Amino acid sequence: MSQLSKIIKKGGIGIIPTDTIYGIVGSAFSKKAVERIYLARKRDLKKPCIVLISSHKDLEKFGIKPSAEEVKIFKKMWPGPISIVFETKLKKLSYLHRGTNSIAFRVPNNKYLLALLKKSGPLIAPSANLAGQKPAKSASEALEIFGDQIDFYVDEGVVGKTKISTLVNIDLKRRELHILRAGAFSKKEIQQTLPRDWRVVSGV
Repeated sequence: MSQLSKIIKKGGIGIIPTDTIYGIVGSAFSKKAVERIYLARKRDLKKPCIVLISSHKDLEKFGIKPSAEEVKIFKKMWPGPISIVFETKLKKLSYLHRGTNSIAFRVPNNKYLLALLKKSGPLIAPSANLAGQKPAKSASEALEIFGDQIDFYVDEGVVGKTKISTLVNIDLKRRELHILRAGAFSKKEIQQTLPRDWRVVSGV
């Protein structure tokens, strides 16, 4: 764990299993690591990545200050397979939001990964595959795809569930939560976490 966090803090990137699928991870605060991941995955340079955090408190590191009501909602959804989009206009984070002025965050439901996040800091973690292809189900599959472009691989066998996280944003004024991408966290589960006067709007 400590060795991996040291590699990550130096700009290294790796393949690790998350609570949803295998991901390719690197420090969210290392522009070098982020660009290496985009290059390895052949990812659309205009498309931002989801950032994994250990707690909603990490949002402050990105210039995001959620309201008390939003925090109550986060605590019911996180940790879990749901990614929430926030607006951030910090120019120093342009390599993360890729000009969209927004970044999606998630607290993963995986004890090993949470422990790593507490040591390494926030990580970007797109799925371990080339853009447009199916996610790798194992570290060995990822190795066949990326080879020595990656600094380390964490192998925990085949991941049975390969469903991506649900992507949403929160409209505090309208008291609505908008589903931007369907995934592992269902609409019903989302509704159960919200106050009664909120509603879920599905755009997918």
